[in-house]
Amino acid sequence: MPQQAIFKHYFSDNWKDVIDTMTEGLMLVDPQGKILFVNAALESLLLYERDELVGQRCDFLECNSCFDHRQNHGNKHCTLFTKGDVRNLKCTFKRKDGSRVNVLKNATVLTDPSGKVVAGVENLTDLTAIIAQKQVITDLRKHMFKDDGFHGIIGKSQAMTQVFELIESAAQSDAPVVIYGESGTGKELVASAIHALSKRKDAALIKINCAALNENLLESELFGHIKGAFTGADRTRMGRFEAANHGVIFLDEIGDLPLSTQTKLLRVLQEQEIERVGDHQPIPIDVRIIAATNKDLSKLMAEEKFRDDLYYRIGVIPIVLPPLRERHDDVPILIETFLQRARLKTGKDITAINKVALKLMLSYPWPGNIRELINVIEYAFVICPGGIITPDHLPHHFTNTDTKPASFAHSGKKPSVDRRQLLLNTLKETGGNKSEAARILGISRVTLWKQLKKYAITVDKAIR
Repeated sequence: MPQQAIFKHYFSDNWKDVIDTMTEGLMLVDPQGKILFVNAALESLLLYERDELVGQRCDFLECNSCFDHRQNHGNKHCTLFTKGDVRNLKCTFKRKDGSRVNVLKNATVLTDPSGKVVAGVENLTDLTAIIAQKQVITDLRKHMFKDDGFHGIIGKSQAMTQVFELIESAAQSDAPVVIYGESGTGKELVASAIHALSKRKDAALIKINCAALNENLLESELFGHIKGAFTGADRTRMGRFEAANHGVIFLDEIGDLPLSTQTKLLRVLQEQEIERVGDHQPIPIDVRIIAATNKDLSKLMAEEKFRDDLYYRIGVIPIVLPPLRERHDDVPILIETFLQRARLKTGKDITAINKVALKLMLSYPWPGNIRELINVIEYAFVICPGGIITPDHLPHHFTNTDTKPASFAHSGKKPSVDRRQLLLNTLKETGGNKSEAARILGISRVTLWKQLKKYAITVDKAIR
């Protein structure tokens, strides 16, 4: 007998046994909703015996999707017999003990040779485990921000409490804000918190790094351009200010804004309108400006690198973020928070930091601030195989005081030659990997790029 014929013969006699091997619940119902057959998996799922289900109308299982359909359409037929199939529908069924079980339903109708619908077959997948996992993740996220977070900003120190109060006050106004702080202190998080608490929260928050683009590209990014405005402008493009209309624009590293762009920005603030590059048609806008810088703008004004009139326009509400070395009480909270995040992100079974490693981290000055702390935790999760983080899993400068990195994020008094040599040493150590060099130094890639430019360092030559 051919193999296909053997299969047909076996299946025709034993199809119920075959279906009972399925791990997903299966139910056959007739067009009137009477249950014709259920498999063993459905018995386990709904806690009923087979003879308690067969012959009953399926609506006694109180499927919420069928109930909603009947309520909305005023008939007794479920979606399956009106549409012909149901795909990936999340719904709940009532079990024998009165509890409800979450399932994923896929169903289709069966027809005879004439095309008449004779039954419906429903395939039900238990979602209990998946929903439980999602709940664990949700609980972890709530726990992470339960007591220590203010719109994603972690801290309980007096310095940060004052910052939080100022953020709440600034959010009630439409006045421009300047956020001062070293690299890695969380200036972007503060801007996001002000936006989230303000009356503009439902409009856009548009962000741009003023140090990341050259002068020509920056103006196009801020104000947009028309087709043909310059070589490569093959279409008209909306700028960031226009995209932020009725919302907020965040100008990061505003201290690096070229003087010519400062002049145009001042006009935007005064006139409340912009002009796209290559065009003279004014476009009215309603945008709140939040700026940020790690530089001393008053010093830049004295050096004639920043316009006085722009300074007074944008600096109505100054917010100063303390460096991590001045809010040492927050370090344990930050470490625990980022440990939990790393566990959630990686799934790695790392439970704690031992006392020696924790003492090293608590006594460290954190020149790269919170960004550096995050990098250290992520580094430890890569190096540590599991269990407890020890000093061996921390970057080498935690245990080797001779190679402790200097900070480029704040005003130090080390001579320039030391900074240049530190850059060269770090680039050699990382084989020219700028992302890893920035990570070790506790600075952003933009800051690293500016330092390389300042000290005339070429990466290829540095690693020879």
